[in-house]
Amino acid sequence: MTEYSGLPTEQPHPDRPELDAMAPEAIARLLLREEQRALHAVDAALPEIATVCAWAADALRAGGRLIYAGAGTSGRLGVLDASEMGPTFGAEPGRVVALLAGAPEAMTEAIEGAEDDYDAGARAVTELEPTERDVVIGISMSGTAAFVIGALDTAVGNRALVTANPDADCEFKIVLGFGAEALAGSTRLKGGSATKTVLNMISTAAMAGSGAVYGPWMVRVRPTNRKLRDRAERMVATLAEVDHARAAELLRGAGDDVRVAVLMAKLDLDADTARQRLDAHGGRLREALA
Repeated sequence: MTEYSGLPTEQPHPDRPELDAMAPEAIARLLLREEQRALHAVDAALPEIATVCAWAADALRAGGRLIYAGAGTSGRLGVLDASEMGPTFGAEPGRVVALLAGAPEAMTEAIEGAEDDYDAGARAVTELEPTERDVVIGISMSGTAAFVIGALDTAVGNRALVTANPDADCEFKIVLGFGAEALAGSTRLKGGSATKTVLNMISTAAMAGSGAVYGPWMVRVRPTNRKLRDRAERMVATLAEVDHARAAELLRGAGDDVRVAVLMAKLDLDADTARQRLDAHGGRLREALA
């Protein structure tokens, strides 16, 4: 049985801040200082993060999935990151998946015993019919969430655990050594910030490797509102070296696909031929332009 009192995430801060007796500005300054430590922890884990970024990019390029599994704050951050992949990168539904212990109710409230259910984590992954092309990322700052361990144990392809516990039971870990929280055990603070940063790295690298990014542009963005349509048109104008009116015309002709619009302009292709060329290069604009 886990001895929770010995976990890094359960330790009191060495400075023992008297938060309830501090002025709000002093609390804010303290938390800001601690946030900077969170980023240092991410920096120290860069070699492991880079490995998982490569796994995720390879998985999506090969038609596999990026699967997050977490509980509590960690799991909610996984849901947040996964939910942004469609609107931000035009990712197809099901390519980036988040498994949250106790979902969907657990998004807004604590579900008793959900994170302690190993079998539920195993079932959640099994229901996805995992393959070796998939990458499963467990997220548990304590490293003890049975739901997460069950999910990782059931994975078939590459798997990793994002945690603050160097002794967590997983073959490959991204260990975030950010130290004790200012509020003992509340990993929604530094732990949450460090986790969100790591997930941003993994998912962005995965999307860049799978053709959703060209240079600094999100070329698979879906122009579903005025701001995004203007952004898409500006991307076409910049990459195709045309004026805004022509960019808007190209984008309409390309079915709102920035990549197709750019290929139409740069290679003097019709929409169907441009789309076929893009598909032949796995959706990656740089290769299609070469």
